[in-house]
Amino acid sequence: MERKPIVAIVGRPNVGKSTFVNRLLGSRNSIVDDQPGVTRDRIYFDVEWQNRPFTVIDTGGIIPGDEDEIMISIYDQARIACEEADKIVFLVDGKEGVNPVDFDIANILRQSGKPVIIAVNKLDNPESLYMINDFYSLALGDPIGISALHGSGGVGDLLDIITEDFEIDDSVEEDNRIKIAIVGRPNAGKSSIVNSLLNEKRVIVSDISGTTRDSIDSEISYNGKDFVIVDTAGIRKKAKVEYGVEKFAVDRAIRSIRDCNVALLVIDAKEGISDQDKKIASIILEAGKGIIIAVNKWDLIEDKKANTINQFDKKLSNEIPFLEFAPKIYISALTKQRINQIFEKAEEVYSQCTKRVSTGLLNKVMKELYSLNPPTSVKGKRLKIMYTTQSSICPPTFVIFANNADLLKDHYKRYIENKLREAFGFFGTPIRISVRERSDKDKK
Repeated sequence: MERKPIVAIVGRPNVGKSTFVNRLLGSRNSIVDDQPGVTRDRIYFDVEWQNRPFTVIDTGGIIPGDEDEIMISIYDQARIACEEADKIVFLVDGKEGVNPVDFDIANILRQSGKPVIIAVNKLDNPESLYMINDFYSLALGDPIGISALHGSGGVGDLLDIITEDFEIDDSVEEDNRIKIAIVGRPNAGKSSIVNSLLNEKRVIVSDISGTTRDSIDSEISYNGKDFVIVDTAGIRKKAKVEYGVEKFAVDRAIRSIRDCNVALLVIDAKEGISDQDKKIASIILEAGKGIIIAVNKWDLIEDKKANTINQFDKKLSNEIPFLEFAPKIYISALTKQRINQIFEKAEEVYSQCTKRVSTGLLNKVMKELYSLNPPTSVKGKRLKIMYTTQSSICPPTFVIFANNADLLKDHYKRYIENKLREAFGFFGTPIRISVRERSDKDKK
């Protein structure tokens, strides 16, 4: 499949770039807030207009010449987006008028050699349309007035101009990519892992906690298999999350877990596992997603011996016994130690998430585990299992038909789960077991 055309949305802070992207998508995918500098990395979204698909890049607000570390990184991300793009939409603030920074950005865009379209945003009423004329002074062609907030004005006209030479595509293609969400507490090294996997400075990395605000998708192939890597904002304890930008970022991170195939839970090797790590693990399990535990910053562990990893494994088993089934890898995003194991493990885990067991073999195993350890009777009644079937995958879900659902206690359900794992694997994926009542008469 040919690469989709790429359109970069650039401009200074707070001109409405993310609002415009959300308008194109018809949903609140980019974080929108009145605070400048909310979008920091470059974020890719697939968009379609009149059967013409293309990829839009939402970038952070840029201020050329600003020496702040974060602003320099935002500028670098926007510059890379312009290099990748086939066309550039230069978004400006029609309510405020031409700003000196707009002239600086216009000069930079002229040097890119790419087609540039000026979109004058925030023209929310007819009386403000005269503001368009001010932007001819940027000498980048005819400005187009829009209202990204209301979808009025010339949004449709702008999209017509953007896509006028894009190819129409009516084909529908199945998505066979494995989507890996990189999740964890702030400053565990998630963005560094993404950059190491992609071999480029894809996302901003800083010692400042909370640098990543949005969930960012990146496509990559490894050994002939396609993956989507999703970098997410660090998930802090609920009580410490302030309402506003950070709350939206955490919500997006949790949504990314629900949308992924496999979640990579990143743990700081120096700090060890925390209560918050356990909470994030619970979110992954509740979502029914495959899980890999990545112990990052392994290069910082001093005096490593042959059994250091085994000791850490035992420590994790003691502290998070409910994740005993999850594969664990010990990596360093900085040195790239074992970094490619993420792809290998993700592919293995996803195959376990999608595994199906035949009903005949499943019932043979269930009969054996029942015979080895029959459930204890409750008030003279004992659980009878008529038969079992696998009802779905992602996660593997099993339905047990039994005489009384209340007789299947949690400890026996855990026993069944452990025996199913012994028989069929299912490493890296949660297993769900439900019971439906069926009498002996129904069996006949």
